[in-house]
Amino acid sequence: MISSKLTLASVLAGALALSACTDPGRFGAQPGDPNQKTKNGALIGAGAGALLGALSKGDGNRGDGALKGALIGGALGAGVGYALDKQEAELRQQMGNDVVITNTGDRLIVTLPQDILFAVDSTAVQPGLLGDLRTLANSLQSYPNSTVQVIGHTDSDGDAAYNQQLSEGRAYAVANVLYGNGVPTGRVQAFGRGESQPIASNLTPAGKAQNRRVEIVILPNA
Repeated sequence: MISSKLTLASVLAGALALSACTDPGRFGAQPGDPNQKTKNGALIGAGAGALLGALSKGDGNRGDGALKGALIGGALGAGVGYALDKQEAELRQQMGNDVVITNTGDRLIVTLPQDILFAVDSTAVQPGLLGDLRTLANSLQSYPNSTVQVIGHTDSDGDAAYNQQLSEGRAYAVANVLYGNGVPTGRVQAFGRGESQPIASNLTPAGKAQNRRVEIVILPNA
């Protein structure tokens, strides 16, 4: 008989291995596979479900609990991954080329460059981007089982306190457009990170342009 300690250790190792997996060529997901995120979601969900199932059972039933948890978690994870894949594909078709959409498997990140969203030192959304934000708002209403974070970022030019205030104002401005196009206020959180989370070097104009951005993070509800 396999000991309960070994069973639990195996579940822990499996869950960690699945959640850490980033190679698209493993476990049947090939590069360019449109269902890759769905498969990854199922694997991660199975690992997490197995762990929770094992922990919820007594020593004599941990194996059964792990198996049931894996099945339930895998199904839920696959469902989340499928919905994200579908929403991502639709947004890529509907939104402009300046918008960057990243699917991490557990969330969508829609990145809008501030240089086209706002005039210098302004918190008023440029008219040319209102259409993209309306499209995003419609998508959020079509996929209501998620919460949304609107996060403003700046480069490092100028005073850090001013940059923080500017990033907050711009995040609120984008959130207000979503509210105005039917997204419930209770689904959306808006906040700024100022210059604290750069994604590129602030030593070059190109890097600064990447750092000036608003990210809209779509998080599926558990």
